[in-house]
Amino acid sequence: MESSDQGEDGTPVYHQANPENMSEETKRKAREFRKKLNRDVRQVVSDSIHNRVKLVVHRPEYVPDNEREYVRLSHELMPVVREIARKTLPLLEHEISAEFARNHYYGSKFQADSVAYRDFRYFAKKRPPTESPSLVVGLRIDESASMAAFGRLEAAKRAVLAVYEFCQICQIPILIYGDTADVSRLEQMSIYAYADCDKADPSDRFRLMGIRARSNNRDGMALRIIAERLVHTKQQTKLLISISDGQPKAMDDYTGSYAIQDMQQTIAEYERKGITFLAAAIGQDKDVINHIYGNERFLDITNLNEFPAKLVRIIARYL
Repeated sequence: MESSDQGEDGTPVYHQANPENMSEETKRKAREFRKKLNRDVRQVVSDSIHNRVKLVVHRPEYVPDNEREYVRLSHELMPVVREIARKTLPLLEHEISAEFARNHYYGSKFQADSVAYRDFRYFAKKRPPTESPSLVVGLRIDESASMAAFGRLEAAKRAVLAVYEFCQICQIPILIYGDTADVSRLEQMSIYAYADCDKADPSDRFRLMGIRARSNNRDGMALRIIAERLVHTKQQTKLLISISDGQPKAMDDYTGSYAIQDMQQTIAEYERKGITFLAAAIGQDKDVINHIYGNERFLDITNLNEFPAKLVRIIARYL
């Protein structure tokens, strides 16, 4: 259930309508969905350099501590998220009925106010009556061990929570996956499906609080998996944002120029398929991340406290 209090001083409160244990049917459906995710992502990497990597996809559960942590963080963040959404929704409604669609690389109408963003989307073009703005967001969370340092993990959780709730308010489909590498010899790559477009669940907001620092990171494989899932969505604009604090490094030799080349080839391949990549760098390897993704896809997050609001505003820009 959800409270109806959406005022400035009120935060929506979520709780289970039925606090009893999940029914066997619900558990069965959850198992089937996780099995499907495992099948799908293994197929995605079968023709890549990662085809021999032992991969496991998890659909994390949540515990009462996760709910309490969500309440603590959301109390601070939701006023900011609601304010950005309040300013964004009227623009979205206007664009649906407007004669011109904004933020295109070419078109018949030049928009001087868009030049400040320096992303070359300076034009508007006439939209057919049936066309409306369409966006799907994918978040990739680096869950490597180094994320535990300098408040990065807390910053990532706050940013992910803010983006998730903004997307819920604006009815934007969202996919949020965390990843780590080398948990064990039998699990060389771990994917954590916190939120998925194919199985939206109000409890996903609590699952997000399970994001944590774990082991190594095999970035190219994670990007390929998420990008492929976004390719098959029906939305026109497909935005994939990677939140990471360091460069790729996984056993046995996934590091250095070999890993960087894999990431760059993956980005180039999926940009041709319509995916827009952004990299939010929150650690010491910002120069390397900038080099990997390119300056036009790079977000330098110097102030971690401003990260959630900054990320939400960037996503609002793509509506």
